[in-house]
Amino acid sequence: MITLHHCVSARSFRPLWLLEEIGAPYELVVHAFPPRVRDEAFLEINPLGTVPALFDGQVAMTESAAICQYLAGRYPEAGLAVGQDDPAYGDYLNFLHFGEATLTFPQTLVLRYGRFEPEERRLPQVAEDYSRWFLSRLRTLEPRLERDTFLCAGRFTAADVSVGYALLLASFIGLDERFKPAVAAYWQRLQARDAFRRAKTAEREAALAQGVAPKPAMDMLG
Repeated sequence: MITLHHCVSARSFRPLWLLEEIGAPYELVVHAFPPRVRDEAFLEINPLGTVPALFDGQVAMTESAAICQYLAGRYPEAGLAVGQDDPAYGDYLNFLHFGEATLTFPQTLVLRYGRFEPEERRLPQVAEDYSRWFLSRLRTLEPRLERDTFLCAGRFTAADVSVGYALLLASFIGLDERFKPAVAAYWQRLQARDAFRRAKTAEREAALAQGVAPKPAMDMLG
C-alpha cells in the first residue's frame, strides 16, 4: 500500500488530493509542521525533513509535483495523465511543474518573511514583492481559463492538482482576493470537486486520530 507522510495543507496536499482522485488505497501519516523540527525521528524517514514523503513498495519520493506525475502515470485508468503522443503532452508537463516551480516558490518567501520569521526579522517589502511576483505569473493563466475549463487536454489532469495547490496556498495567505475573474472561477471549480473535499476531510480526520492539531501548516509558526 502507498504511504504518504503529510502536514495539513502543506505541499503534500498535492499527492493526497491526487490519491483521492485516483481512488487508490493509501495510508496517511500526519506530522506537526515542520516535521524536521517537531519530530527528529522523521529524519530517518526522509533526511530532508520535509513533506511529502511517499513510499510505494521500493519507490520513495519527496517532490510533490514529481509524485503527482508518478501517480498519474502509475494509474492510467484514472485519466489524470496525458500521454506522450497527445498534442497536449507539452502543456501537461509545463503546467504540472509550473504549479510548483513558478507559483509555489514565491509564496514560500511570502510566508517566510511575512509570517514564519521572528517579528524582528520579517521583511514586509519582500513579502509584498513576492506576492506581486506570484500574481504576475498567475495572470498568465487568465486567457487560457477564460476559454477552457481546465488547463490542458480538455479535461481535469494532474496539472490541475499541481496548480490547484498553489491556489490553495494563496487562499491561506490572502492572495486569493487578488485573483483575476477566470482564475477565481477556476479555483471555485477545483474546490467543488469531490476528491478535493475528501482530501480535506481525510487530512483533518487523520490529524485528529494521530494527535496532531488539524491547523494548516502556514498557521503553525509565527
